[in-house]
Amino acid sequence: MKKLFAIALLLGMLLTACQSGDEEQGSTKKEAASQQQKEEKKEITKDEIDLNTKPNEAGQIMILMYHNISTPEAEWVRTPENFRKDLQALYDQGYLPISLTDYVNGNITAPAGKSPYVLTFDDGRENNFNYLEDGSINPDSAVGIIMEFAEKYDDFEPRATFFVNGTGRFGPKEEVQKKFDFLVENGMEVGNHTINHPNMKTLDASGVQREIGGQKAYLEESFSKPYNINTLALPFGSRPDKSLYNYLETGSYEGKDYKNIAILNVGWDPNPSPYHTDFDPLAIHRVRASETNVDDVGIYDWIEILKNHPKRRFVSDGAANIVTVPQGLEENVKAPEGKELLVY
Repeated sequence: MKKLFAIALLLGMLLTACQSGDEEQGSTKKEAASQQQKEEKKEITKDEIDLNTKPNEAGQIMILMYHNISTPEAEWVRTPENFRKDLQALYDQGYLPISLTDYVNGNITAPAGKSPYVLTFDDGRENNFNYLEDGSINPDSAVGIIMEFAEKYDDFEPRATFFVNGTGRFGPKEEVQKKFDFLVENGMEVGNHTINHPNMKTLDASGVQREIGGQKAYLEESFSKPYNINTLALPFGSRPDKSLYNYLETGSYEGKDYKNIAILNVGWDPNPSPYHTDFDPLAIHRVRASETNVDDVGIYDWIEILKNHPKRRFVSDGAANIVTVPQGLEENVKAPEGKELLVY
């Protein structure tokens, strides 16, 4: 018996060591990939830009608009299987996600030869992010699928913005803070989608400010640490009277000011590069991430269009300090302060 016990103990120790080794190897792999990405994003000289990757930082960027991740597939519902298909199709075509904030700020540091895109989810549906009974993240939720994809591919970083409206969204109240904290800790963002999801055309100045300022206050109070809600997705893509447009960007409600750095429409096409002279962060177009009733301007339509018209597609030069564009496109580009323009 003692001999059997000793053998069992030895096998257990070996199994533990193997598991530990696997975990350390996986961790080391992730750390190496992270370090590689940091190196790819470093400041370099113009002579070090690899022009064989055909960089075009004057090109368009897809801001993808999702709502539900559930079943069955419908106009505003993407099944988990199809969302996985979307991420895989984008990855296979050389696309990698970046945060909305980085996009708006012109902090495009995707690896050389890769094209950035932005994931957005409207309405803060519970199927975007929910937990199973054992406390684990539902692998078929939007967040579960994004995190799963990030584990599968070392160069895929979990980046997405969840636009939440109202106070009863995103699942049970006691879980909201946990979810919001998780998103931010893992590189994702939370945005404003107003309190009541109204048609903004029906609102006056006070109504616009109440919808935006009130929701900002609720969302920021739902984090365990300070967080600034400064992006807005317009309900139905609607806007108030033009004389009130300024309240979409800045305003005040119950003594608290707000200022949005990005305002997102419901859209039909990719948005300009943040370096392009046509770029307007207060009127960002989005692409419907759907295959139902998209009128030939859905996600797969644009993947194909940009594939067939490469001059329209943003391709990164991999440099944090340089904006690289093909000859003939430089007149429509303005390099931000601190960045150099390279024309080839």
